Amino acid sequence: RQHHRTSIESVKVASLRVTVFVMRGVHITRFAALDGNGRPSKTLLPIRQVLRLENLAEHQAIGANKIRVETHYAGVQYPDFLQAKGLYQIKPQLPYVPGMDSAGVVVGKGSNVNRFRIGDRVLVNTALCKDGQGGTGALAEKVTVSQEACFPVPDDLPLHSVSNIGRNYCAAYHALKVLGDVSRGDLVLVDGASGGVGMATVELAKAMGCHVIAGVSSESKAQFPGQAGADRVLVYGRTKESYTNFKVDAKQAAKELGHSQGATLVVDVVNGELFDALVSCVKPLGTICLVGFTAGQRPIRPGLLLIKEVRVVGSLWGRWARENPVQFSNN
Repeated sequence: RQHHRTSIESVKVASLRVTVFVMRGVHITRFAALDGNGRPSKTLLPIRQVLRLENLAEHQAIGANKIRVETHYAGVQYPDFLQAKGLYQIKPQLPYVPGMDSAGVVVGKGSNVNRFRIGDRVLVNTALCKDGQGGTGALAEKVTVSQEACFPVPDDLPLHSVSNIGRNYCAAYHALKVLGDVSRGDLVLVDGASGGVGMATVELAKAMGCHVIAGVSSESKAQFPGQAGADRVLVYGRTKESYTNFKVDAKQAAKELGHSQGATLVVDVVNGELFDALVSCVKPLGTICLVGFTAGQRPIRPGLLLIKEVRVVGSLWGRWARENPVQFSNN
C-alpha cells in the first residue's frame, strides 16, 4: 500500500515555468528474458533487477474523458511477471509501469466525466483503456485512465478485496459465461485451481449453480479450492503417470456428481502435457477454454479433438470487453 506524498517540482524551460507533479511508481526499463534487441537472452535476469521504484512525472492536465485515481492497493499477478520478462502476449513499449488492477479514490476528472465525483472509491482496470494502455500503469501512486476503465466500489466493501478482480474474476467470468455459456447444474473442471483465475473460476461457477472439479499440482494446494467451494479437488502432479491418474480420477468424480459423459466446460490455465488428459474429461460437444499456459505450450492433436467432438477456444477477455462495454459492465 502506498502513502507517499506526491511532490511538486517546477522546471524552468526557455523562460517558461512548467509545473510537473512527481509521484512514485514501479518502472521497468528492460525485459528480464530479452536482450537489448528484443531477442531471447542467454541469461535470464532476476525480476528484481528490472524493477525500479522511481519518481515519475505526472502532468497536471487530465483529458476530458479521463479519471485520475490515487492508488491505495494494486494487484500483482502472474501475467505481470511474464510481461516483465518480455514473454507475455502483450508486450508494452519500454519503459513502462506494470500493473493492470488497482483500487483507490478519485482525485481528479475530466470535463466529460459525469459518472464519478472527487472522493469516490473505485476499482481500476487499465486493460479497458481504449487508448492502448494495455493492462499496465497500476503500480504507481496515481493512475490516469479512461472513465470506462473505472467501476464504483460499495462503501461496505474493503478496497483491498477488489484490487485483483480484473485479471482473475473478469477472466474467469469470460470463460464461464461468454465463451462457455454454462448453466445451473453443468459440470466445470478447472486446473491451476489454487491460483488467482482458478480460485475465481471455482467461486463463480459455484455461484452459478454448477458442479466443480478442481485440479491442483500438489497436495499442499488442495485446501484452497476446497475452501472456495469445489465439489472435488484432485491432484494432477507434474508427470505423465500422474496426469493419467488424474484423468481416471476426474472421470470417476464426474460420474459421482451425475455427469457420466464428462465436463460441460474445462477452464485450462495450465496447458502443457496435461492438455490431452483434459480432452478426455470433456463430454461430447463440450468446450475447453484456454486461459493460460503456466506449464508451457505443446501442439494440440486435431485427431483427439475430432474423436471427442470437443470445441477448443482461446480466451482474452480484454479485447471483448473494450468492444462490448455495455455487456461487460453488466457482467
